[in-house]
Amino acid sequence: MLYYLLYQLLFKEYGSASESIFIKGLNVFQYVSFRTGLATITSLLISLFLGNRVIRKLDELKVGQEIREELSAEHQAKKGTPTMGGVLIIGSVILSSLMWARLDSLYLWLALVATTLFAAIGFADDYIKIVKKRSLGLTGKQKLAGQLITALGIWAVLYFLTNYAWNLSIPFFKATAETNPAISISYVGPFVYLVFMVFVLLGSSNAVNLTDGLDGLASSVTFIAMSALTALTYVASDARWAERLDITHNPASSELTVFCGAMVGASLGFLWFNSPPAEVFMGDVGSLAIGGALGTVAILTKQEFLLPFIGGVFILEALSVMLQVSYFKFTKRTGGVGKRIFRQAPLHHHFQISGWKEPKIVFRFVIIAILFALASLATLKLR
Repeated sequence: MLYYLLYQLLFKEYGSASESIFIKGLNVFQYVSFRTGLATITSLLISLFLGNRVIRKLDELKVGQEIREELSAEHQAKKGTPTMGGVLIIGSVILSSLMWARLDSLYLWLALVATTLFAAIGFADDYIKIVKKRSLGLTGKQKLAGQLITALGIWAVLYFLTNYAWNLSIPFFKATAETNPAISISYVGPFVYLVFMVFVLLGSSNAVNLTDGLDGLASSVTFIAMSALTALTYVASDARWAERLDITHNPASSELTVFCGAMVGASLGFLWFNSPPAEVFMGDVGSLAIGGALGTVAILTKQEFLLPFIGGVFILEALSVMLQVSYFKFTKRTGGVGKRIFRQAPLHHHFQISGWKEPKIVFRFVIIAILFALASLATLKLR
């Protein structure tokens, strides 16, 4: 909205004839990099301004975190801490994006709507678990159905309303950046790509959900991952950078940079209240939305194969659960007794049970997340 007021209205209407330095300076609002910085700052400030109010409201509604009995005494002490704080993140992202992005971008609206729908699934799960006092929340099938419908909706918009490139852009192989179906070596077509899209969206949303288990862990890793994705989105939308780096150029995704910047600021603002000892947890409403946003932006910018680098910690957490469950079932079927690889999954609980203090786990996971993010940016020159 402010983009249209400051640039489209004031500058274009009066800039060329005005002698005012202020009016002429409004020209800077045409640049997506400048608006991304403003979106980051705005969402951060919104989070900080509304944080205590949201926490008080959640406390009044008695939306307290339930803690599994098998977890440590350190975890049990968190019982009753307000959860569903992810509404603060999502609200900040939406408000900031609407303020600074160009609203004629279909990709921006796709990201906003997809994030909101994933948040709605998480909200329903949290609401049923906490308010309705049903311990399991949504069933696995209900949650999966909601995620599948959202993924199908994103695919349908891309299929019917855009000229989306149905190729798989693979890092280290610059030939896969070619989008022309006639000559592309990685063109798979829209229907095969739908299967791939579902895998990416469900994987990313559930991976973030599994990571949200320690004070400040998911929010700090989100800040790092989204920072890297902001840079990748910017270069993918800029013709000069895309050509120089041999990546799939998609000018329609430029306003997603503003969205990613807003997510960076919102996650940093939420971390202010979520840092140890946490005053609020994001809940499924936050974690599913963040994961959905990561997957959606990666799909729209053709960075799907970089997600294991961008969100490496999220992937490790998800893999630890998959390996634990698979190995337990395999050993129980073959030997009669189920065995474990880790003391407990997700991975952060393994280290917690091993005796590591919570802040040490979070800080070390943050260091790993930074290394993964740097690796994702390094791939730009390895094509």
